[in-house]
Amino acid sequence: MAQDRSTAGIPRRKLLATAAPIAALAATLPKTARAAESAGGPAVKLGVIGLDTSHAPAFVKLYNLADDPQHVPGCRVVAAHPHGSRTIESSMKRIPEYTEAVKKLGVEIVDGVGPLVDRVDAVLLETNDGGPHLEQAAAVLRSGKPLFIDKPVAATLADTVAIYRLAAERKVPIFSSSSLRFGTGTLAVRNGSIGDVTGCDTFSPCSLEPSHVDFFWYGIHGCEALFTVMGAACESVTRTTTADFEHAVGVWSGGRIGTFRGIRRGSSGYGGTAFGTKGTAAVGMFDGYRPLGVAIAEFMRTRLPPVPPEETLALYAFMEAADESKRRGGCPVKIADVMARAEATATERLATLPG
Repeated sequence: MAQDRSTAGIPRRKLLATAAPIAALAATLPKTARAAESAGGPAVKLGVIGLDTSHAPAFVKLYNLADDPQHVPGCRVVAAHPHGSRTIESSMKRIPEYTEAVKKLGVEIVDGVGPLVDRVDAVLLETNDGGPHLEQAAAVLRSGKPLFIDKPVAATLADTVAIYRLAAERKVPIFSSSSLRFGTGTLAVRNGSIGDVTGCDTFSPCSLEPSHVDFFWYGIHGCEALFTVMGAACESVTRTTTADFEHAVGVWSGGRIGTFRGIRRGSSGYGGTAFGTKGTAAVGMFDGYRPLGVAIAEFMRTRLPPVPPEETLALYAFMEAADESKRRGGCPVKIADVMARAEATATERLATLPG
């Protein structure tokens, strides 16, 4: 069976409305990001929004420490706006520590998204809390500058759809990804190492944050690896949940099955197994932040998203459908249904934004 990476689970008219203006750009990029080291010219000046996550200083180190073995040339973080979550205590308390850390790496601290955008060529939206992402992203998109949004894109599927729709309308390139997408084994399977993928099971830690769709907060790591391997064409989701564990089963086009196991007790880590027409392979491992950092640097120079927007939207629809299945006591939920509701709510959310 030829592997189907279409978007059968989401009505085509919905995807086209959100993704078409930039999907052609994503289609021209190779499946793996070209090495950032190969590009010449001046460094791209980056700004960071949100110093409430360990990802922020990690990326600053990648780009700013030229003598570090993990250094990614071609970009430099020159400015940062610390906020960031103002409501999630576990995130807010990190801001002072991470602010001092990036200042030591030569980053100017600015008060507000506007002053940040004025100083940079492109932006990393790192705010750990997805709640304010729509407003923060909108401010960047008005500038026309490329935007990377760290996971999660937003706290809800509707806001995720709204961000991608706004980017498409303004013709501004964006992308979002967990670092798990760029693991060596995961990309090898995506690029055909075991033939056509017939199924996949992944697992990761899955702590929850009440203000977010359950898997958006941390389970996204395992879910991102699952979609990297399986593609966007998930049609329905069924979820089983207990106090400490999650199990979401997705049915993809052609009857393929992919699963995500979320773990909150005992040994967890990151991993999984992909099944193909020519063999099986381990996937979903964490290979550090550098592979994602390379992909971001390449994106900031080329303005070509390495992840198709429709695949990101399908991933977030999968996670929202898993929440809906939980609310319904474990019944199957169609991806198309949750996308239709999110599209309607996204329209309402966009209407509240300043011009």
